This record gives sequence, structure tokens and C-alpha cells, in this order.
Amino acid sequence: MEMLGSFISGTNDLLWSKILIIMLIGLGLYFSVRTKFVQFRMVGEMFRLLGEGATADKKGVTSFQAFCISTASRVGTGNLAGVAIAITMGGPGAVFWMWLIALIGSASAFIESTLAQIYKVKDGDTFRGGPAYYMEKALNARWMGITFAVLISLTFGLAFNSVQANTITSAFNESFGIDKWVTAIILALVTAVIIFGGIKMIAKVSEVIVPIMAGAYVIVALIIIIMNITELPGVFVLIFESAFDGLREVASGALGAAMMQGIKRGLFSNEAGMGSAPNAGATADVSHPVKQGLIQSLGVFVDTLVICSSTAFIILFSGLYTSKETDGIVLTQNALGTALGSWAGIFLAIIVLLFAFSSIVGNYYYGESNIGFINENKVWLNLYRIAVVGMVIFGSLASLKFVWGLADLLMGLMAIINLIAIALLGKIAFAALADYQKQKKSGKNPVFHVNNIKGLKNVECWGDPSDNVDESKSNRKLKIN
Repeated sequence: MEMLGSFISGTNDLLWSKILIIMLIGLGLYFSVRTKFVQFRMVGEMFRLLGEGATADKKGVTSFQAFCISTASRVGTGNLAGVAIAITMGGPGAVFWMWLIALIGSASAFIESTLAQIYKVKDGDTFRGGPAYYMEKALNARWMGITFAVLISLTFGLAFNSVQANTITSAFNESFGIDKWVTAIILALVTAVIIFGGIKMIAKVSEVIVPIMAGAYVIVALIIIIMNITELPGVFVLIFESAFDGLREVASGALGAAMMQGIKRGLFSNEAGMGSAPNAGATADVSHPVKQGLIQSLGVFVDTLVICSSTAFIILFSGLYTSKETDGIVLTQNALGTALGSWAGIFLAIIVLLFAFSSIVGNYYYGESNIGFINENKVWLNLYRIAVVGMVIFGSLASLKFVWGLADLLMGLMAIINLIAIALLGKIAFAALADYQKQKKSGKNPVFHVNNIKGLKNVECWGDPSDNVDESKSNRKLKIN
């Protein structure tokens, strides 16, 4: 088992990571150019829509709740531990490459979440959707959708959730001396209550946990920045010099290390293009698919530019980035302790609980949505829920090197399948964006109908078959090209 885990881990580093980096960056740049850098020019609209979603009163899932579900999954212990390790392995320059990849990747996040909205399906008084759904409906490739659905259910719902549970029990055992069995049972029970409550329960929990955990962590990071404000210019200089420090770093390989660590941390943290967040984005009840595409694009910025950067500044101000510590959580805890004192360990344990538990809830939903795609029989969904709770207990108590390596491999395959799909379907999202902008320019609140884009097929939620589209409406149809 250990040998197989090492083989998988090594294969990931040598093959899947490189393939993913090339595909994710290449498509991110392509989508950025084709949308005229929507992630920059419409950032004000993103915040407006997020505020609009936070105050919306809907029976289903609001756009803000969908944003919180995806953020809950994105923002996990990797934002604490992964960033710390990226800096120790790649140097401060890794932070710059982490920022850059978020700016590029947010365009991919816009495309995949817009597609997920267009091809979502009704699920009672809510919606569900994601890559598996647009693979079947837009590409007529159900086999591709099923393959993706199996991979994401195993990766996020089972493997990653066991890792998050392990982090929680370890943190509480280390900080409070609580036996792992006790934490495992409590964690499993709370998880069961929430996931058996369905998407509305998940949305409500995420809506509460995400702002609290992200807000508390960012506030602490801001306090540390203010305490070290005179050193802030020097930290930025350190980041940029380490990223572009010329021939000396190139010759020694340090520039390559900074690039690889920063890019990998950015890609695997914000999940842009991976095909996970669109499953949450599809649940939102919005008047136009582009609205949720923009909100989900903002989620990439929140994850990397805000949360990951908070960890980066905490580490860099502490001076511990030269440490040989290989446990990222311990390194972050030591950095917090350097700045704030011994109570920082307790604070971090609570933050780990919130970050990791929110990921368990968000990750579970990705699996639920895809189990429903494979087979709508509730028996399969309940069996999946039981398996998730079982993996939470298993993960709380077991050594997970093999599970982590296997999850990385499965996620690599999952992401490659999704990237192929959105590369083929990007033109549909481009047409939806053009329609949105056209309506905004005319002073309207954009409303989408299947007939707004000529040639759109197999769309369930954006039109009534009894609708009679008049000639004036047909004049504003946009072709898919």
C-alpha cells in the first residue's frame, strides 16, 4: 500500500501536475482573451451581484449561498498548510505565481460555471448541475459525464473528506488533548445531520460558516500586517525579487521551484477549471447564467488573493519561510505564535475546524449532485451519504498518505476531462456573455431564455416549450460561433 501510494504521488508530480498546469494556464489565457478579460473589467459587477444575492429572498438556493458552498469546498486546510509548504519549498516568489495563476484561472471559472447554469436541471424546488450535465446535454457524451461523475464523487466526497477529517482530529488532539475517537464520532454525527438534510441545509450551513471563518482569519492577518506595516514594502520586494531574480535563481533552479510551487498551489487551491465549483454554481436561482459565472469567478479571487495571501503574509512576516518544517499546519501555527503569542495555537485549531468542516460539507455536495446524475434512485444517494460519514470516521483515525496520493491522481483525471469539455463548449459561454452585456447596455436587468442564443439545444431550465418567441425577440438572438 505504501509503495503504491509513493508510486501514485511520484506519478502525479512528474505527469499529471505538468499536464494540468499546461492545460489550465493555456485555457485560462485563451478564455481571458476571448472574453476580453471578463475577470478584470467586470469585477465591479461581480461584487454588485454578490450583494444582490446575499439579500435575495428565494425558496431555492440563492446566488450567495451557491457562492458560499463552492467557497466552503475551495477554502480548506490547503489554504493554511499548502501555502506554507509552497513558500518553504519554492521561496517567497511562489506567492507571486500563486497570484498570477488566480488572475488567469478566474476566466476558466467563469466559463465552467456559466455552462453549468445553462445546462442545469430541476431538482424539486432547487437545481443541480455541473460538468457531467453539460457533457451529456451539450456534447451528447453521457459516458464522459458518468466518468467525470464517478471521479469527482470518489475524489471530493470520499477521499478529500477523509483528509479534511484527519486534519480536524489531529489539530484538536494536538491543541486540546481530545482523543481522536471522540472528535471522530462528534464530527461524523454533525456531518450526517447536515448532509441528510439536503442541499438547503448545506446552503444554510455554508452561508453561516464561510463568512465567519474567512472573516476571522483575514482580520487576524490584517492585524499582523498592521503590526508589521513598516516591513510591508520589504515583503513585497522580497516576493517580486524572489520571483524574478534573474540568472542566479535560474542557474540554481530556485526560479523554477518558485514557479512550480506557486502555480500548483494556485491551481489546486482555487480549483478554477477543475470542474468542482460549477456543481455549486449550478444550484443558484438567477435570472441569467452569466450572473453566477461572474460570482463564481469572484470566488477564485477570494480563495487565492485573500485567504491564501493571508497565510503567505503571516509566514513571511514571521521570517519562518526558511524553516525546514514539513508540516504546513505546524509552520503556520508557529508563524502565528511568533506574531500573536501562545493563544494563536488555539485560534488556529478553531480555524482548522471551520475550514476543514466547511470543506467536508461542500465536497459532499459535489458528490451528491453527481450521484444524482448517474442514478436518481434515492437508495444510491443514501448509500453514498453513509459512505461519506464512514470515510469521515476512517479519515479521522487513519494515516492518509495513500488516500491523498490517490485523490490527487483522480482529481488530475477529473480536471483533464472537464478542461476538454469546456474547451469545446466555451463558445456557448462567450455567446451568453455577449447576450448579458447587450441587455445591460440597453439598461435591462439581464434575463436569459433558451432562444437568446441560436442553436442552443437540450436546455431544461431556461424556457417554456409553450413560449411563443416573436420576431422582435428573434432579432436579438446570438449565434454560437
